[in-house]
Amino acid sequence: MPRFSSWRRSCFRRCAVFRARPAVDNRRPKRGNRAACEFRREPLVTPRILLSSLLALLVACSFGAPAAGAADTTALELVAQSTAMPWNAVALDARGRIFVSSPKWTGGTGPALATIEADGRLAPYPDAAWNGWTPGADAARAFVSINAIHREADGSLWIVDTGSPEFGGTPVPNGAKLVQVDPREDRVLRVYPFPASAIRAHTYVDDVRIHGRHAYLTDAGEGAILVLDLDSGAVRRRFDGMAFAQAAPDARIVVAGRVLRGPDGRPLRVNADPLELSPDGKTFYFGPLSGPMSRIETRYLDDDHLSDAELARHVRRWFALPPVGGTAMDAAGNLYYTPLADNTLMRRAPDGRITRLARDARLRWVDAPFLDGQGHLYLPVPQIDGAPVFNHGHSTMRLPIALYRVRLPAD
Repeated sequence: MPRFSSWRRSCFRRCAVFRARPAVDNRRPKRGNRAACEFRREPLVTPRILLSSLLALLVACSFGAPAAGAADTTALELVAQSTAMPWNAVALDARGRIFVSSPKWTGGTGPALATIEADGRLAPYPDAAWNGWTPGADAARAFVSINAIHREADGSLWIVDTGSPEFGGTPVPNGAKLVQVDPREDRVLRVYPFPASAIRAHTYVDDVRIHGRHAYLTDAGEGAILVLDLDSGAVRRRFDGMAFAQAAPDARIVVAGRVLRGPDGRPLRVNADPLELSPDGKTFYFGPLSGPMSRIETRYLDDDHLSDAELARHVRRWFALPPVGGTAMDAAGNLYYTPLADNTLMRRAPDGRITRLARDARLRWVDAPFLDGQGHLYLPVPQIDGAPVFNHGHSTMRLPIALYRVRLPAD
């Protein structure tokens, strides 16, 4: 993979983050979206035709579906925006503080991990030292490139550091790690480095979920599941190179009508990426970014005595997930996911019913959604497809980068 020193970082000027007061998006629809509800003064043909036209217009006004790119009934609330940090991950603590992070290779100039302060500043978190890594420096106690933030039920934050400042690059020594932080005391509780035996040349540790004394992580670069014993720190690679952890050869990621291509010009393929745990922690869901998702009981994943071949016999196909930016699962077992092709937010109920919650042109590559437990779903919109690595070294992101939230329907 090429080094990204030629990226035009100037597009991310050092600038304050603007926190917006949550408000329902009451913007008037564009004129084109009202056309079906407007009357034109044209010659009448017959009263019957006029009556039919009026009835059709009334139906369109009352029940018409939103036009492509228009918002659905679930309104977006702008929470914050930034020109310094293309955040792809977000979490809130018990005090309501907002934590955001961004991978190094997206070209941002802000911290690796930050809190959004009341005045809009991005404050390095937990401190400046953890955000001060430079190439060649020891990465054991500093963030190299964060890809995910996960909040557990006990309030602790789990930070996934890919360990490589480059997209698709080899992690630097001591770089790939999982970091547990206590936000109540703003201190690091433990660092779990990934040993060399768990890392491959293009490992990209993507995201994490936790059940009991095990953490499950996806390797989106090489295609595997990493099972971390939280007591011993031992890491086992599972499903290495197996089909349900790999993107299909013909998989295509389409954003804004364009097939996303990697630095080599070939269609980008992202291996094991989305992952979730059932509310009771008994089932683990996973798959490549382009789907499908598979499932396996966590009791099998936790069993050190099972070989990969034996483990694979317990994997079942679960859901034909389309290419998505991210997923989240609530306490009722609803899966929320963000298809990349049409800027939507979708929900899959436990019984398999699919509901579209929102569709809006502003939701261009929503990454990891976050459920706050208060009925809101937070949506970071980093516009990953606009990163320099996918655009011949030039960013096409439209600044500022936004963080939205939606109020989830009660049903």
